Amino acid sequence: MHKSLARTALWAALALSFASNTALAAPPAPPAGKVSGVVSAQAKKQLDALALEYYEAVARFDPVNATDRGDNRFDDQIGMSIGPKERARQNARYNVFLNRLHALDRRALDLRSQTNYDVLEFELNSLLSFANLPELMLPLNQMDSIPVTIANYASGDGAQPLKTVKDYKAYLNRLTQLPAWIDQAIANMREGMRVGVTLPRATVVSMLPQYQKLISAKADESIYYTPIRKMPASFSARDKAALTAGYRKAIDAKLAPALVRLASFIEKDYLPAARTSTGWSALPEGKEWYEKNVAIQTTTSLTPEQIHAIGLKEVARIQGEYGVVGPKMGYTGPAAGLPAWVSQQEKYKPFKTDQEVIDVYRKLDALLRTKLPALFTLMPKAPLDLRLEPELSRATASDHYTAPAMDGSRPGVFWSVVNDPKQYGSTGMVTLFLHEGQPGHHFHIALLQELDLPKFRQFSGNTAYTEGWALYAETLGKEMGLFDKPEDYFGHLNDEMLRAVRLVVDTGMHAKGWTREQSIQYMRDTLGFPESMARSETERYMVWPGQALGYKIGALKITELRRRAEAALGDKFSLPKFHEIVLEDGTLPLSLLEVKVNRWIEKNQ
Repeated sequence: MHKSLARTALWAALALSFASNTALAAPPAPPAGKVSGVVSAQAKKQLDALALEYYEAVARFDPVNATDRGDNRFDDQIGMSIGPKERARQNARYNVFLNRLHALDRRALDLRSQTNYDVLEFELNSLLSFANLPELMLPLNQMDSIPVTIANYASGDGAQPLKTVKDYKAYLNRLTQLPAWIDQAIANMREGMRVGVTLPRATVVSMLPQYQKLISAKADESIYYTPIRKMPASFSARDKAALTAGYRKAIDAKLAPALVRLASFIEKDYLPAARTSTGWSALPEGKEWYEKNVAIQTTTSLTPEQIHAIGLKEVARIQGEYGVVGPKMGYTGPAAGLPAWVSQQEKYKPFKTDQEVIDVYRKLDALLRTKLPALFTLMPKAPLDLRLEPELSRATASDHYTAPAMDGSRPGVFWSVVNDPKQYGSTGMVTLFLHEGQPGHHFHIALLQELDLPKFRQFSGNTAYTEGWALYAETLGKEMGLFDKPEDYFGHLNDEMLRAVRLVVDTGMHAKGWTREQSIQYMRDTLGFPESMARSETERYMVWPGQALGYKIGALKITELRRRAEAALGDKFSLPKFHEIVLEDGTLPLSLLEVKVNRWIEKNQ
């Protein structure tokens, strides 16, 4: 998945998905005195100014998310987006922005600006739709939180650069702010305990070791001290001494005690109070809360029940494909049992070291560079790098992609998660890289930064488009001859099955009363997952309700639009041009993407 930072239940949705949870509304009537239908440079100028103000407000409100998105101007700030008073002030800002937007005459804008207007309206409506829900009471989980994110930045290999003295001071400033964030998180979680808004107990058990690992007896043993251990030799002796003293003081005096407080609170207070239920519907206002997440993540009006049915249908279709590819791999049992059989075959676990895994991805990357120009005329200029996931987050992380820096100082990165190379399966590597690397997330996310778009659109997105494009990109492996080996095609089908299963288990747990154990068993039966993998996947969906739905819903829509274009245009259809149409205007809600593709079809028929 595209790894964007998510601080709370809401921000887990909105950092990955800034799309409306309502159908496209008709544009508002123009204010009195304005001439409608005439393109106005002044109207565009006003919209551009408003969009920039909105982006600045979002970046300053959540500066760590800005860092992760490639905007490094606020690398010395953490922000307090989980503070109730600050969140209320931010919602008031959003209301002002929305009122100012509606004061503009949308019909006086050119087509590109109308799209910017629509996306901005979607984002603001989405943010405000959560204003009265208790998501602040869930500020961290086993998938992401500020303390773990800042710890992962300590290597200097992530989104926050650590190359200059200024960089080191910026990171140090964040360390001094982290204790206040931790104390606010504890206060929020105590309020959640009081009113019955807590994480499920199983996910708290999973996250506790992360926070315990952050504790160290001395500063120089702390992961947050890593920058000092890797300090460039080019720094002056004076800078080295000052930075070393500053890091020691920040960690020993304030940060270390705060981390002890957090781990102790989670273990002794929060874990005993955590709920035993599984789904979001068990929470106060949980049904409405989940439905809003579903709408945001899919950018559709599909109900959880409809999505559950789509998932079951897709599972059955893919199992039919298993029945074809299985015998080619030497499997003669029932189609549904193919994933479990593959997982037991030692020939598909050929690795002994982490390096062997990353070497296969590098070889695949080189091959793709020779094949992609035939399918794409629009490609990002930013390079793509391949790296192993840091050890701290490896146990709970999924393979993911991070965006390049806007200034070109950092490439896009495909992060491979290898916990035990001897258990790393080879069958899914091709399809995984097509999704997380190129032409999946890299062709979309890196390209976003190179398009002539307002900043808020370069740095935001929605799951249905972002993950839908990446899942669609996996299917291009067949056209490039990358699935000629039956085991590689199985790997593609199995990853597609995962996305179909997610539709079933996410809606099952959060809307239909499924238990955690039901989800784990369903994933083991349909995907052949070992218990540990089915458990970690299930627990991801438990704390990120709805997030896993966007993948399949988005991919199905993009595939549907391609088939529609192929049927309508016949010999005039160009696959590189279709890809250009999908990518050239950045991330869009699915409804806007459909309008755009339909317009292209009508123009070229």
